[in-house]
Amino acid sequence: MAKIYPFKAVRPTRDKVSLVASRSYQSYTPFERDSRMDYNPYSFLHIVNPGYKYQKQISGEERYKLVRNRYHEFKEDEIFVQDQTPCYYVYKIVNRDQESFCGIIAAASADDYEADHIKKHEDTITHRENTFKEYLKTVGFNAEPVLLTYPDNSTIKEVIDKVTQARSEYEFTTTYRDTHYLWKIDDMTIIEKLKSAFSEISTIYIADGHHRSASSYLLAKDLEKENNNHSGKEAYNFFMSYLIPESHVKIYGFNRLIKDLNGLSKEEFLIRLDEWFRIENRGTHVYKPSKPHHFSMYLDGEFYSLYLRKTRYQFKTSLDELDAQILYQAVLNPILNIVDLRTDTRIEYSHGKNDIVYMKNEVDKGNFTLGFSLFPATISQMKNIAKEGLTMPPKSTYIEPKLRSGITIYEFENSF
Repeated sequence: MAKIYPFKAVRPTRDKVSLVASRSYQSYTPFERDSRMDYNPYSFLHIVNPGYKYQKQISGEERYKLVRNRYHEFKEDEIFVQDQTPCYYVYKIVNRDQESFCGIIAAASADDYEADHIKKHEDTITHRENTFKEYLKTVGFNAEPVLLTYPDNSTIKEVIDKVTQARSEYEFTTTYRDTHYLWKIDDMTIIEKLKSAFSEISTIYIADGHHRSASSYLLAKDLEKENNNHSGKEAYNFFMSYLIPESHVKIYGFNRLIKDLNGLSKEEFLIRLDEWFRIENRGTHVYKPSKPHHFSMYLDGEFYSLYLRKTRYQFKTSLDELDAQILYQAVLNPILNIVDLRTDTRIEYSHGKNDIVYMKNEVDKGNFTLGFSLFPATISQMKNIAKEGLTMPPKSTYIEPKLRSGITIYEFENSF
């Protein structure tokens, strides 16, 4: 069923891994990014931001080619080396709150994605899919795995528990106080045991990385057309993934920040809300929703609790149960006239880890008029929506763990 295979990762040497590893490029401010690159010649940021070398903003095909050049320079300087045989990689993160995430880095099948054995729950944007596909095609590698999740499996857990008893290949702590560990599995007996265990799993779910999955699938189809000797076993038919059991997935909500009340006064807006919710004014006391279908709203210096009137709202599908969808159907669309959640500039999103106080501060500073805080979705909701072939509204989930880039790299020509 699920084809989850070992591969020959390109990896930093043990002595440099902590220097190479970086967060995703977009998560840095320009100042943070430049500071790291000024003082750390080994940072993976030098590869993905090649214009830094010339103090010039570079984009498009020119940037892609320079990314490829910087990557090959890291290989030539033996900052990166490639494993000689295909391996699985057990990867563990322990964050500052002592929450532990542990799973396996491996190659997942683009055919399984096409056949819906790897299920998605979010829509993707065609332009972004094609842009990243062209990037991957030019640079020839991927350095950030897609986060996939599978039902807890005793065989896979047994392997992971045994492997992690030995000394890890990597162990380093970031300035965020997350500690990262990696173990390499090159024993053929264990490899076959894992491959067999994954093959018995009928469905795997994308937790994070929908655009990366879609782009990898498009790349596989492009390269298949260009290869007259295509066999289906080439590395480009797979994409690098981090597979973790469902029990290790941590889901946070996304706050919604709104710039105006669509021409309504505060009183008119509250009256319109009353149709859908039982409303309580909490004053300046911070209110955070404690269960599904309860919402926190911050408006004009005060918090409000909103309890959904279930006699008013219709639950027809799994998607209708999702708080992000409820807020859209009851408030954002009909009252605030926010129709397209992806393109409307009147709404912005802040993931739940930023805390409700961040939402309050943004409203108090006048950057927004009101904010909504939502109770996080569950893994069961995510799976049910995917099973029904439905998709969540954008920014419905903020999922951990978040991996660092540049620790394992998957090449599309030479990974098997």
